[in-house]
Amino acid sequence: MSQPTEQPPAAPAPPPVGGDPPSEGPSKSALKKAAKLAEKQAKSSAKNALKAEKGPAPASGSGAKKEKAKKETKDEPAWVDTTVPGEKKDLSSPMENGYNPLHVESSWYAWWEKRGFFTPRDDEPCDPAKTFVIPLPPPNVTGLLHIGHALTISIQDALIRFYRMKGYRTLYVPGFDHAGISTQTVVEKRLAKTEGKSRYDYGREAFLEKVFEWKDQYQSRISNQMRRLGASFDFSREAFTMDESRSAAVTENFCKLFEDGILYRENRLVNWCVYLNTTLSNLEVVQKTLPGRTLMNVPGYPPNERIEFGVIVSFVYPVVGSDEKIVVATTRPETILGDTAVAVHPDDERYKHLHGKMLQHPFIPERQVPLVTDSIAVDMAFGTGAVKITPAHDPNDYDVGKRHNLPFIKS
Repeated sequence: MSQPTEQPPAAPAPPPVGGDPPSEGPSKSALKKAAKLAEKQAKSSAKNALKAEKGPAPASGSGAKKEKAKKETKDEPAWVDTTVPGEKKDLSSPMENGYNPLHVESSWYAWWEKRGFFTPRDDEPCDPAKTFVIPLPPPNVTGLLHIGHALTISIQDALIRFYRMKGYRTLYVPGFDHAGISTQTVVEKRLAKTEGKSRYDYGREAFLEKVFEWKDQYQSRISNQMRRLGASFDFSREAFTMDESRSAAVTENFCKLFEDGILYRENRLVNWCVYLNTTLSNLEVVQKTLPGRTLMNVPGYPPNERIEFGVIVSFVYPVVGSDEKIVVATTRPETILGDTAVAVHPDDERYKHLHGKMLQHPFIPERQVPLVTDSIAVDMAFGTGAVKITPAHDPNDYDVGKRHNLPFIKS
């Protein structure tokens, strides 16, 4: 190995900037910098000479690893699953160098199903004390399973397998939910996007066929996801909430509940969707508070047409047999036609002389409504202290209507 025999010459000190030239040699700091530079150059020369003597170094790091992996992959034959579908997995082929879950998990589930490992046998004794059953909370056929479903299935399947190992007669029942309006909405949006049609263009029966096409497609995909998870479902008992046997069971149960007096008919508020022309669950409604006048797009109206909301409209209710009038205000003037009373606070001095009086409806000559007192629904410090009551429209008005036995106008 050769070593450098001479040190490179020191770098000259930089010339002074401005002023008179120094009378003596370079400053101490300049000499120090020059010495450091010389030392650095010497080390670099020695390093280069050593590399030249050793020759090119082998590749290292991620690049080398990739090349090695490529070489190994090239030498290894492609994996082929030789298992006959439904038969026990063929393990005669040599194992792969790396773990591949798709290859390791393949074929097993089809064999489990064919052998009926997850189906309780009819010839087994059925002891209720040694029976453990879980019906899967049915996922909606609006889309595919997500990680939340995977978590639920994993926990439930662990319990099923635990009790199966303890010798219990176990059953894990798979099922699917129609999800009613949610599925209808998804299908309608799809038809509008792909075909430019609505359910009215198809008619009831033809539209139902479209919905069931969607249902069949996503039920099949969800079933495949369940199998891929390896959960020990008994797919011979696969259920759908709208199939014939389930629908018959629902009808029978409703009839029984009605006959037993547990189920009854009652006037209740519902969330009516003017776009879907049907009712919606409270869970499917998002309440929105408006700070004042707001223009909003409404489904069913042209996209470029915005509807006005949040504007307070005042109008008067004349007192029957008197020249007096009571002013009320609302942001929903369209509900005036359903008014069946006007409420004031019982301690409000402005209206005490009118308690029990009848008021003339401003738009319907044949309808008179009472002036009722209600300390719960009325804040006498807000506005005029008089509130219109529409029992069949608003939850608070509904409660007032119940307390004062007011009529509920539904149409």
